[in-house]
Amino acid sequence: MSADAPSAPDFSVTHADEPSSLLVVGFSAFGLAGLTAVDFLVDHLDLEQQGHVTAEGLPVITPFTDGRPRHPVRIYSRDDLDITVLVAELFVPTAVGGPFADAVLDWTEGSSVEEVVVLAGVPVPHGPDAHRTFYVATDDYRERRLAGEDVPPMGTGFLDGVNAALMVRGLDSPLGVCLYVTPVHAQAPDVDAAIRLVDTVGDVYDLGIDSSPLTSFAERVRQYYADLAARMDTQEADVPEDRMYM
Repeated sequence: MSADAPSAPDFSVTHADEPSSLLVVGFSAFGLAGLTAVDFLVDHLDLEQQGHVTAEGLPVITPFTDGRPRHPVRIYSRDDLDITVLVAELFVPTAVGGPFADAVLDWTEGSSVEEVVVLAGVPVPHGPDAHRTFYVATDDYRERRLAGEDVPPMGTGFLDGVNAALMVRGLDSPLGVCLYVTPVHAQAPDVDAAIRLVDTVGDVYDLGIDSSPLTSFAERVRQYYADLAARMDTQEADVPEDRMYM
């Protein structure tokens, strides 16, 4: 390797307190459904920022609102509620999904985190009957959380990037990992898809969430999401066609 070769990205987590037993994650990915869903959870549950993830060696965006900048990957929680939410506005390329997941899971390891839930959309051709949430989950998570729930398993396929890295850690440890995924349309944000994800995680964990305000919530930040989606389209231009699910 030459001295001028770029180094692998380095991720680090800064957090004020120990995370909750449940960590819910949403990434800047297809249809921004997962990102919209976790953003809404933060707003609806009145969570407060407790930390962030830094990325050295990746092109970084610095979002801002009303002139106030913030970290692109933020961690939220509340003392009286057993949920921690990670909001990742930074696009994490497939090739660095492993190091990103390792940084997050090294942070959770040894703490009280028992389950990691990822909310995501997938751009597959689908009809109205597929407008629902599916799961890919480790056996321990499925037995603990999904017995009796009206959430079907996703069909055959494969995971890659950060989702794959998180799931592998779940396979090889007591950590329960679940990916809740729903089909998305091209527009961003796909509010209907985000609503399905919010309703699913709210029902499974009995969070008492009313997802009806999500439509107006997304409308308030639609231009922001549109700008973010445009940046994602640029970054994903060289990414092969997605074949994650079949």
